[in-house]
Amino acid sequence: MPKMKTKSSAKKRFKLTASGKVKGNVANKRHCLSAKPQDMKRQARGTFILFKTDGENVKKYYLPGAK
Repeated sequence: MPKMKTKSSAKKRFKLTASGKVKGNVANKRHCLSAKPQDMKRQARGTFILFKTDGENVKKYYLPGAK
């Protein structure tokens, strides 16, 4: 059976930490920023760690080669 391919969209959106957790970007930071509160924009900086089950699903279905 051939290897499963990694989804190229997931490659761009997710990274794995050294401990195997999945790291992603925070949403709501692209447009209409003038209508959003400053606190919301500040909290949306940088990245965040996905919940355990969501991270497991991303690794299983979208990043099959990553351990």
